[in-house]
Amino acid sequence: MTVIAMTREMGTRGKDVAAKLAGQLGIGVVHHELVEKHLADRLHLKESAVHRFLEGEASLWERWQIDPKRLSRFSSEEILELAMRGNVLIRGWGAAQLLRDVTHVLCVRICAPMSDRVHEMTRRLGVDDTSTVTREIERNDDAHARVIQRQFQTDWRDPTAYDITLNTGDIPIDVCVGLLRQLSQSGAYEPTEESRSHLFDKLISARVTTALDAAFSDSPVGSGLRVTAENGDVTIQGVVSSKAGYRKLLEKVWGIDGVKSVADETVSIPTSYGV
Repeated sequence: MTVIAMTREMGTRGKDVAAKLAGQLGIGVVHHELVEKHLADRLHLKESAVHRFLEGEASLWERWQIDPKRLSRFSSEEILELAMRGNVLIRGWGAAQLLRDVTHVLCVRICAPMSDRVHEMTRRLGVDDTSTVTREIERNDDAHARVIQRQFQTDWRDPTAYDITLNTGDIPIDVCVGLLRQLSQSGAYEPTEESRSHLFDKLISARVTTALDAAFSDSPVGSGLRVTAENGDVTIQGVVSSKAGYRKLLEKVWGIDGVKSVADETVSIPTSYGV
């Protein structure tokens, strides 16, 4: 069950690496466009609005419509579902950061010098204005950095966030593909019972968090609940405004796929207390 998480950086030719690698391994490639479509459906928004929000181009009205926390949780759940199914290469969406602690997932960064990226984008777009292309790449990088920082509180440029970083400015595409294929088939990224369980626990936590998020979408109390899962045993911590309504929600949590038990460690503080 091969799972590869790869960055999506404009002009690095990561798309070429992903396509050739997936073809040789016989696995599917999930681009950001597919995830954006699923997220737009769940958020009841246009796909273009979700795309512009993540690219830092959303209008004031679109930013008002989109809750970044809900978007983050939905995208995490989508990525974890894909990883559980396996035999997939996921490009972008912070997949490398989200799946970094799952030992059978190969996390890859494809990078290149700015001059190479500008050259690639001017060739791809058929333009000669290198200054405009440079600004667009920088803007795209900045938007990506904000998304990753908001979702994972980390810098996507940090080399320790990946198992391997390949510079296509120096390493030919075919060599990059060969190195990644060798690494993915080396046995170091074979799933184990422990790594599968850990991945499934992350998915369970995401599912429960999404359910809680929906239940408390209109209330400031409850939106900060912390969910953890270990071997299917879920623990929920934080503050709720009403235990009565919360107990009904816990019954739904019990019905979520993979949940074996639920430990409620929340504290009830009425909103009248000014929390």
